[in-house]
Amino acid sequence: MYFAALLARTEDGWEASDTELDDVETLSDLADLAREASPDDDTVLVLIEQEDGWFGVVRVDGEDDPRIYISDAAAAARSSYGEILLTDELLGRDPGDPDDELDSLDLDGTEDGDDEDDETAGDSGSAEAVPHGPVGDPGILDDLGISEKELKLLSDDALTEIAEALGAADVLETVR
Repeated sequence: MYFAALLARTEDGWEASDTELDDVETLSDLADLAREASPDDDTVLVLIEQEDGWFGVVRVDGEDDPRIYISDAAAAARSSYGEILLTDELLGRDPGDPDDELDSLDLDGTEDGDDEDDETAGDSGSAEAVPHGPVGDPGILDDLGISEKELKLLSDDALTEIAEALGAADVLETVR
């Protein structure tokens, strides 16, 4: 089960809104959605979680490039929403790198349905491409009172813990 919400900082505090990600296909789409939530170019946090799997925070400050933190890249890679956040840049890959494309091809030399090496050939490239554990900017919430260490220690209810630290637990709970 997935949950996604926008937290927009305003002069009156944090405002939360439930958000649908069905029409979001890229990180740019997600950043545009966040910017629409704050016409004054204030900070907007996009909080996404897959229950018992992973969580992600995307921070958009005005027209600056979005900053991203994902708690478990390998788990997020198996999710359609996670794939939006796992950009080549975040994973340290060159966009359009032909080596990355070759890793996804079945080039184990077998023919006619002989798949003796298929499982090991396909797994090595993807395991190297998407690491287990956190990726992104661990200092994404430092200036909001959540240190890198605290972010990495969050539990399965990370979004609630983030909202509590921001003083926005009540507004997040209204959209949950």
